This record gives sequence, C-alpha cells and structure tokens, in this order.
Amino acid sequence: MTTSPDLFREIEIFRQQHPAVTAVDVLLPDLCGVFRGKRVPIDELSKVWKEGVAFPGCTFAVDITGDTVEETGMSVEKGVPDRICRPVAGTLTPVPWAAKPLGQVMLSMRDGDGSPFPYAPRTLVENLVAELSRRGLTPMVAIELEFYLFDRDRAADAPPGPPVSKRSGLPQSRTQVYGLTELEDFEEVLDEITAAAQAQGIPAGTAIAEYGPGQYEITLSHRPDALRAADDAVLFKRAVRGVAHRHGYEASFMAKPYTDQASSGMHIHMSVLDKDGCNIFAAEAAEGSDALRHAIGGMAETMPACMALAAPGANSWRRFQTGSYAPTVIAWGVNNRTAPLRIPAGGPDSRRVEYRIAGADANPYLVLAGMLAGLLHGLDGRIDPGPALEGNAYEADAPRLPDEWGTALDLFQGSSVLRRWLGEAFVDTYAITKRAERAKFNQQIGRAHV
Repeated sequence: MTTSPDLFREIEIFRQQHPAVTAVDVLLPDLCGVFRGKRVPIDELSKVWKEGVAFPGCTFAVDITGDTVEETGMSVEKGVPDRICRPVAGTLTPVPWAAKPLGQVMLSMRDGDGSPFPYAPRTLVENLVAELSRRGLTPMVAIELEFYLFDRDRAADAPPGPPVSKRSGLPQSRTQVYGLTELEDFEEVLDEITAAAQAQGIPAGTAIAEYGPGQYEITLSHRPDALRAADDAVLFKRAVRGVAHRHGYEASFMAKPYTDQASSGMHIHMSVLDKDGCNIFAAEAAEGSDALRHAIGGMAETMPACMALAAPGANSWRRFQTGSYAPTVIAWGVNNRTAPLRIPAGGPDSRRVEYRIAGADANPYLVLAGMLAGLLHGLDGRIDPGPALEGNAYEADAPRLPDEWGTALDLFQGSSVLRRWLGEAFVDTYAITKRAERAKFNQQIGRAHV
C-alpha cells in the first residue's frame, strides 16, 4: 500500500501548529469501541505514516474485559499474527486535556493485501459506505451521545454518585431535563469538552441536561461522510472522559449506571443524498418519501438482530424498560420518541430517520453498520413498514424487540441480511466473542443472569 504525500504533509502542518508536542498516541478502536494503542515519539511519526503500526488481528476478538476469546480461532490457533494499521487521514490532532503536549491519530487495520481488515468494525462502515457510493448515494449522519458525570472522590468499593458542582458546592440530586441551572453547574467542563472536540475537528454542537443527575447529551453535527461521523463518535467519547478527569470527575457512557435513574442512549440520525446532493427522503408529507419508508422498513426488519450490536453487554439490557425512552417494540412514528424509528419534526428537505435502539455503551461503528445494512435491505426490497404508530409505543400492539442478550445473539448470527452486508466471518466472530463474554458474566456470583 502506497502512502499519499498528503499524509506526510499532515505531519508537517501538525508539527508547525503544535511545536511543543513530543509524542503522539496511535489509536485503534477494538471490537467494543475501546481504544488500543501505543505512544510514539513525534520524530518517529513519519515511520508510522510510511510503514504503519503492527497490532495483532485478534484485537478484534477481545471482550469488554480485555480478554482475547480463543474460541474465535483468531489468536493462538493462528499464532497471534500481526496486521498493519495505517493512519486515518485527517485524524492527527492535539490532545487538549493531556497533562503535557500530546497528539493522537486514528488507525485503520488492513489485511495482507492492503484491503480493509474484515473483522474490524470500522471496516464494516467503510465497505457499506462504498456500496452506497457505487449506487450514487451518500448517507448523511449525525450522532447524539448521552453520558453521566460522576463524583470521583469516593471509596474504591463505593458505587458511583452524582458530581459535586464547583459552582454551588453541592452534588446534583435531581435534574430538570433541558434545565439551564444543571448546565450552569457544570458549564466549565461542558465548555471544555466542546472546545476539545472542536480542536480535534469533531463537530460537537448543542449540550443539554438530560433526565438523570449529572447526565448530559451532546449532539455531533451531520456529516456527509458516515465513516467520519463514526470516527467522531468514538473520538468524542475519549475527549469527554479525558476532560472530565482533568476537572476531577469521571465520565461514563454506561447504558444504565443507576437503578432508579435514566439510562444513556446513542441515537443516530440519517438522511441519504443522491448524486446531485438532494435528500432522497425529502417530501412535503411528514412521513417522508417512499425511499424513507423503504429504509424504515428495512431497518425495522433487521432491528431484532441488530439488538446484539446496539446492546453489547450485560448492563446494556437493563436499559430497556417501559416508559424509559429506550424502545421495547418494533415500530416507527413521526415526531414520536417512544418509537425506535422516529422521523423528527422539520421541513420537507430535512426528512430523516432517527435510530434509537442503541445504548451509549455500544460501538458506534457497529450500530451504524447495522443501520446501513437495514437501509440497503429496505431500498433493495422496497419494504413497506406499515402505518406509522401514533401515541405510546410501549402500549402498542406491535412486535416486541428481544429482551435477552442470548436471544439477540441468536437472531444476529442467524440473520441472512447481516451475513450478507457485514460478512460471514465478522458475524460469527462477534457472536462467539459476545457469547463468551455473556458466559463470563453469568459465572460471577451475585450477578443477575442475562
């Protein structure tokens, strides 16, 4: 694989703009969206651009605890072979929250012939975007992420608790959704999160206070580049955690950190542009175009299987409770937050679908890949989703989403649509890895089985 001169120019520009930086973190998001990486001296960065960085392929057979799942056959059985990872253009940025001047760059794992590594979640989005591009279509994507801030000053064995405001000196005991006081209590950290994101080219927008004490949501702006939108989301999580730690807090994207408080979700908004840049979902009717209906039909059909991607761990499944704004049925609606597939209010040209099943703990690449697979399935099959749901989806006579981790994994592994668009090898490896993780959780004494 040849290296573009533009990439070396990226290093040159970065060093001119950030002369104090002496090292760069090279970051590879794993199966769970957790970054694996190395810290490289700045003087060796051109070698990274020219030769890449070696990581074992079994990085994508690692569970959330960091253990390699040998049952996948990707590790010892193959001799734990390395693959070369290449820098992702445009992701060499400063790390504003670091204690000393530091940079970071995203990596993408490649196969032996230089093609995208088929087990890497980022590859799935890369391939699906390429398929849509061949059809003259470009997905326009924006991602919303909810997270909690926790008080970091607690005993090692104590449960997490709400953060203490440096403005009032008091912990948050409740939150008024969209409350301005709750934003003001932590505006210093929220402002720095936004500034850090902008310094890294991440289009972070509006911050709002959510339902739980210390819970916030920040929306990343729409991009006509779905792969970069997913990159933004995983990098944004790192920025939130880093800035929060700098301010003396912990930040968590756990789906359900408190028993009696709101869960945290990840919502993905998508429209689709044609070769002329026009939104194929646009229509005067609030329900959108036929293309939007077909896309929703495909996403609805694949949604039960995609729950394995949207709810990737034991805690994820505690999020799905009636009235929690985490969906429990398969339905779509116009301006209806109780439905998992929502067409937000707006003008004709802004028609889009909001995909609401994922927890904030999910890997953005995988949730987006499942959504894109559903999009292709719906457009190809011209799938009719049926009438839009009106009213409370929790009380609707509609098919239920799976409510158990093992069931979702069975549906995922048995889905011919996901096997087609995500690849046989990836689907089986992901299912094996997550079943091993589920078994590990269920072996722990005092844990509820899932």
